Amino acid sequence: MMFSMNRNFDLVCLGRVGVDLNPDEFNKPMEEVGTYHISVGGSPANIAVGAAKLGLNVGFIGKVSDDPMGRYVLNEMRKYGIDTSQIKQEKNALTSLAITEVKSAEDCSVLFYRENVADLKLCCDEIEEEYIADSKALLISGTALSQSPSREAVYVAVDYARKHGTTVIFEIDYRACNWTYLEETSHCYDLLCKQSDIIIGTREEFNVVEYLYDRENADDAASAQRWFKHNAKYVLVKRGVKGFKVFRNDGMVFNGRVYPAKVKKTFGAGDALASAFVSYLLKGLPIEEAIDNGAISAAITISGTDCTKSTPTNADIIEYRRNITTAE
Repeated sequence: MMFSMNRNFDLVCLGRVGVDLNPDEFNKPMEEVGTYHISVGGSPANIAVGAAKLGLNVGFIGKVSDDPMGRYVLNEMRKYGIDTSQIKQEKNALTSLAITEVKSAEDCSVLFYRENVADLKLCCDEIEEEYIADSKALLISGTALSQSPSREAVYVAVDYARKHGTTVIFEIDYRACNWTYLEETSHCYDLLCKQSDIIIGTREEFNVVEYLYDRENADDAASAQRWFKHNAKYVLVKRGVKGFKVFRNDGMVFNGRVYPAKVKKTFGAGDALASAFVSYLLKGLPIEEAIDNGAISAAITISGTDCTKSTPTNADIIEYRRNITTAE
């Protein structure tokens, strides 16, 4: 059994939680868009929301600003049923802001405002051991490693998780704007990969992880084998429009199907995939079903206008599968 049972929380996520501004007008450069709509954002927050919408009991460890933006985030997370008791409010800091741009379905980008952000001010003494001990899994976002004191807080949280048999999931979540040196990034990520049971990232993100140690490697299987020598049970490598692969430490390799979608934008697909994959593993479904539901979740999410609000429920995934089967 990969996950410890008899825990209050299925999943606790730690890291970046902020605000996304998403355009109401697609197929335009940002400077020509007149109106936007707001939603909760940040990779670990997207995954937390996705898991909650799929029926998991989810908690979150992080920080937001002590102002209306921070209160918006807290209120939205609570609406999704996520426990926010471990999201602190930080004075004299800002909630992370991301503004998304959709010039076309193939040309999307995100503009980040990450100066003096609250989420990177999470401190070691704000990590409650009992909270992590009461969760089946702890998901860490790589962005939380980019600065102190958040970096040290992550390692403390992971130590608590390993002490209490809480599964550690690492979503690499590399954002170049948060880091100065690739050597620093590679070192910090390498340390956490060695402590993780499930590792999720794009091929480009694994290249960053391996920058100090195996810079020439571009082989997914070789990357997986590196972490199987430590604690990893699963390594999921995302390849964009080429789909993804899941490597298991018994030598099995699973290919993720790319499902058809009316693509409106590309961002959010990876987080939707991760949240569904992890959620269905936590529910005890076979690996093949967790992978397939993750692929469907990604397809549904990129057909919507943002990340969290477009992430599917169980009913949405069932309906999508029914329609695909009928069409085939």
